[in-house]
Amino acid sequence: MPTGRPAKAPVVLSEEQREQLHSWVRTDTLPNALAQRARIVLACGEGLTDTAVKQRLGVARATVKKWRERYVEYGIDGLYDEPRPGRPRSISDDQIAALLQTVVQTKPETGTHWSCRALAEETGLSKSTVQRVNRLFGLKPHRHRDFKLSTDPLFVDKVRDIVGLYLNPPDGALVLCVDEKSQCQALERSQPSLPLGLGYLEGVTHDYVRHGTTTLFAALDVANGTVIADCKPRHRHQEFLQFLRQIEASVPADLDIHLVIDNYAPHKHEKVRLWLGQRPRFHVHYTPTYSSWLNQVEIWFNLITQQAIRRGSFKSTKQLIAKIEQFVANYNPKAKPFAWAATADSIFEKLQRLCQRISGTGH
Repeated sequence: MPTGRPAKAPVVLSEEQREQLHSWVRTDTLPNALAQRARIVLACGEGLTDTAVKQRLGVARATVKKWRERYVEYGIDGLYDEPRPGRPRSISDDQIAALLQTVVQTKPETGTHWSCRALAEETGLSKSTVQRVNRLFGLKPHRHRDFKLSTDPLFVDKVRDIVGLYLNPPDGALVLCVDEKSQCQALERSQPSLPLGLGYLEGVTHDYVRHGTTTLFAALDVANGTVIADCKPRHRHQEFLQFLRQIEASVPADLDIHLVIDNYAPHKHEKVRLWLGQRPRFHVHYTPTYSSWLNQVEIWFNLITQQAIRRGSFKSTKQLIAKIEQFVANYNPKAKPFAWAATADSIFEKLQRLCQRISGTGH
């Protein structure tokens, strides 16, 4: 008497079925669950076992078995969810697909993005239905993300250079991320702030009196997270040279200094280049254009802005500088390095995906 598991029915795909399943995988307007089921069936159509499909796609073996059997029995229609008990749906799949295509692929004639009311008027659905569908599929047409691609011809070399410093810093050397935060404004709120309370936020007036500005120069040690900082009235090459001298005096003479800085004009001034050229232990690494995100000191600038500057009220620049100095004095004893995990290759892969998305827009 034969023993063992019964043989699985093979998944046979016609060219038309295969193309339809591939279109499910490529589209952004269908639920992820349908795209995953299409990948499972396509893999099974290659003759792979359930275990091999599980390893390729990272899903449970029972999931592979379920959708293999559903496809063999019902075809592509079997990949849709089965009807569930309860009130029948009043919105069809075609209506939802039309709504998603409208949001993703078109723009309103009178604006730059769709609102829920405009979508409801365009598709004939209710505003609450539009809101539920957008929330379900993670669509937020009212929001956007900023980006800027570098045009630096040496972008690849500079990224590898700087990321290499972060991941494998040289022996007997200090890696410092240096930059300045200009136009730190001493703003005095026109009225006292309302205190934070249970059930309501701190209240801060939107208007203020200006009492001047200062420029915060900072050098972040990527090894331990400590910061050398100084405030100066301006941000010319003269002030940058003064800060470099401060760095030179603060770092032990037996250590080389690797500076990660951007392409701001004072950083490349003739006198700055001459000063650096006369000091062999200084090594300069310029970030690519439009790539300030490569400089770790920008993370620290965000911290001090959020925690000490933005919501403060200062009657003079002297008071603002005192607040900055207090923050630095409290920060350094507890400082920890920022965890930089991105490799150069992972950055290039991310940028490649972004470029592919841009090329797909037709611009």
